[in-house]
Amino acid sequence: MFQEKTKILWNELIKPSYYRLGLKCNNNYSFALPGQFIMLYIPDDMPSLLRRPFSIHKITSSKDKKGDIIEILYKVIGKSTQKLSNQKQDMVIDIIAPLGKGFFLSDSLKRVFIVAGGIGIAPMVFLASFFKEKLNDTSGWKLFLGGKTEQDLLCEQEFINLNMPVYKTTEDGSAGQKGFITQELERQITVTQPELICACGPMGMLKSVSVIAEKYCIPCQVSMETMMACGMGACLACAVEKKESEKYFHVCLDGPVFDAASLTFK
Repeated sequence: MFQEKTKILWNELIKPSYYRLGLKCNNNYSFALPGQFIMLYIPDDMPSLLRRPFSIHKITSSKDKKGDIIEILYKVIGKSTQKLSNQKQDMVIDIIAPLGKGFFLSDSLKRVFIVAGGIGIAPMVFLASFFKEKLNDTSGWKLFLGGKTEQDLLCEQEFINLNMPVYKTTEDGSAGQKGFITQELERQITVTQPELICACGPMGMLKSVSVIAEKYCIPCQVSMETMMACGMGACLACAVEKKESEKYFHVCLDGPVFDAASLTFK
């Protein structure tokens, strides 16, 4: 884990309200795992002095071979992300990275279904590219991409470039099948059952994915999206309920990736 000041390489609008941010880091992050996150301090984020959590979207080597480039994908949904969207090239942002526990996949897995809802696609690009490079053969992997409208479907081409089939749904029918991505997921499971499901997105979607995984006895890992104040377990603000006890996990330390069977979804 490093804390460092990074320089903004780009902060580009890719779809209405959605941005991709590239940060030039001084350190090497080749040890980071898909599903881990960074805590980012947004300059002039007043009155809040807290860092904000963002999933690692991509990690690449910089052209000068000095340090790495960390990318995040984010949606403008409040004052802090609005301020982040206004940050320009060459501005400096302070980060702590990488944090949390990522996806834990065996090298022997051949069939993995990735399920992403809206901005939940952010860590999944890192996941797919990481294992494509590691395993070489991800022909049995499939992406299930859902959103309210076509504008909420992101990064499809990234998975096509990795030769992974993409199944799309939108609630308004503006792209792909009309409906919820969990409906398409279950349809495809009845055709070919995966060895593992990995999911990230809204809580309602994660709950539905968990129910489907349990129904078909498929292992399932979910990346939880919660508010965090510190990212390192000090504030205990990111609690999620354990399934078989009255105790809690803390997303920043115990996750953000969990075995879905260990969680209680409200």
